[in-house]
Amino acid sequence: MTTHTRPPQLRAAAQTPPALGALGLFTVLLGAALPLIDFFIVNVALPTIGRDLHASEPVLELVVAGYGITYAVLLVLCGRLGDLLGRRRLFVLGTAAFGLTSLACGLAPTAWALVAARIAQGAASALMLPQVLATIQATTSGPHRARAMSKYGATAGLSMVAGQVLGGLLVSADLLGTGWRSVFLVNVPVVLLALVLAARTVPETRSERPEPVDVPGTVLLALALISLLAPLTEGRAAGWPLWTWLCLAAFPFLAYAFYAVERAADRAGRTPLVPPPLFQLASLRRGLVMVVPFSAGFSGFMFVIAVALQRGAGLGATEAGLTLAPAAGVFFVTSLAGPRLVARWGARVVTAGGLLQAAGVALIALAAWRAWPDLGILEMLPGAVLLGVGQALQLPILFRIILSEVPAARAGVAGGVLTTTQQAALALGVATLGSLFLSLAPGLGMRAALVLTLLVQLAAVALTTLLSVRLPRRIA
Repeated sequence: MTTHTRPPQLRAAAQTPPALGALGLFTVLLGAALPLIDFFIVNVALPTIGRDLHASEPVLELVVAGYGITYAVLLVLCGRLGDLLGRRRLFVLGTAAFGLTSLACGLAPTAWALVAARIAQGAASALMLPQVLATIQATTSGPHRARAMSKYGATAGLSMVAGQVLGGLLVSADLLGTGWRSVFLVNVPVVLLALVLAARTVPETRSERPEPVDVPGTVLLALALISLLAPLTEGRAAGWPLWTWLCLAAFPFLAYAFYAVERAADRAGRTPLVPPPLFQLASLRRGLVMVVPFSAGFSGFMFVIAVALQRGAGLGATEAGLTLAPAAGVFFVTSLAGPRLVARWGARVVTAGGLLQAAGVALIALAAWRAWPDLGILEMLPGAVLLGVGQALQLPILFRIILSEVPAARAGVAGGVLTTTQQAALALGVATLGSLFLSLAPGLGMRAALVLTLLVQLAAVALTTLLSVRLPRRIA
């Protein structure tokens, strides 16, 4: 058995953290669910938004991309600010801002006003989410932490599936004549509940040795992510203008510049935005590599299914959303059994989950080929069930593995790195698989485009499964 030790640079002074009770855990998990639900909830609402606000396809893509890119760019910085200024304080501030920006989205009079509100909502999400993981890491230990991390992973996965289902239900319900606006307005009462609970149940924590913000690293990371994600998300709809190619060409140089600046700051004894010693932790390093294909494939699948079922199969928003309800249900049930399975089988559970997810994607592709355009909840049921079980055996456990060796003093920045990687991969998946599907559909037809895109996602699942073999066998 291989033993992974923490680098000395990451060791923190021992302290007794304030306890996070059951209601406090519920509160921070509620905060974790909101940003992820909102990334996916608009997928089935986009056609209705486009008709109501007379929005072109590039503007509609900005409704998704503006949120996702802003969210990804600011996550690491906001994790560091939580370490510095207090995690509960920033969690409350971010939650309140999320509620206000959700209200602005729901009341947006024009498409461009909605885009602006979504960008602000992404910034609020970035302020809120890293504090969740950091608070869990700083206020729990041992079996309590393992259970809390499993619940966080289960919440994240369930939120991503449930967001799309909830979006379809809300658009079709047309509550009080609000139509698509209800997918944003529904956040407001949830935010008010979270704020009341946070003030009473979430303990304040921060790093014992507050570290200043790394301005050069922050700017370079933001530029690198924008140069990659902006052209990929907007390029196809905009006709791939010159700026998209210039941005993509700049990405590797900006990424290397960020790496060089961070390494130089660490060697000089300063505190970089992303401390290089974090990546000496094998569990974090190998887990993050796995998060990229998993999250990109997942988000691309969700976007493509929503578009294909509504534009190609002629389903309404409710029917399109409900096709994935079985996946959400089995995800929830399976994730509850995750800790017991891990205790017995370790990281092999993640590999088994990858195999089941691959079988689910293959069955959905087969159903699409055979049944199109009559593709609904019954045709997708076998594949959706296997998909949900497989993802439940991967995502919650993977999050737990990634943060298992991170000390409490680095909880905020490690949580920011994890959520940035996940969010950037989610945006990347929508951009790449979504663009592939929408580019193939005019020439090949919806059925062939959907099947080919699902086969590409199947390759991403296969990569995830192969990478899982390198995870540490024992999970703390």
